[in-house]
Amino acid sequence: MFAKWAIVVVVVVALGIALWGSDKITYEGERTVYTVRCEQGDWEGLACKGKMVAGDRYRFRASVSKQEVLYWVVGSSQPSGKFNKCKVKDRGNWECDEAAAQPATITKVMVNGRPKREDGYNSIPFKAVPKWVWWVLDAGVHIYTKAGY
Repeated sequence: MFAKWAIVVVVVVALGIALWGSDKITYEGERTVYTVRCEQGDWEGLACKGKMVAGDRYRFRASVSKQEVLYWVVGSSQPSGKFNKCKVKDRGNWECDEAAAQPATITKVMVNGRPKREDGYNSIPFKAVPKWVWWVLDAGVHIYTKAGY
């Protein structure tokens, strides 16, 4: 009987960790983009030819009811920004018009949970990885050399 409960607990914990690591569970419609930097080397496509390290975490909170997106850099003293003129379908699918006098960010369009790069938009260039890879890099374990997107 104890073995059955132990297996159930292990499965539930493993499922919870997998969902957390995939960023499927978030707070209030937020989407976080986990960026990486390439130190002591350059990027060749998605491959870092130096040491890949954890970068900034850009968080976006999309509101379907208000058709707006708030954004900020987690743990930074930089001011947050807000896109007012948006078409928000859900937290991972939205598109906004560029807002004047707002802080720069990495995107104004999110498609299937990933930021879309756009020519002509005054955005911050970036490379990103899944949440769990970012946490491994942030812990000082530098075994990864390729960004996810």
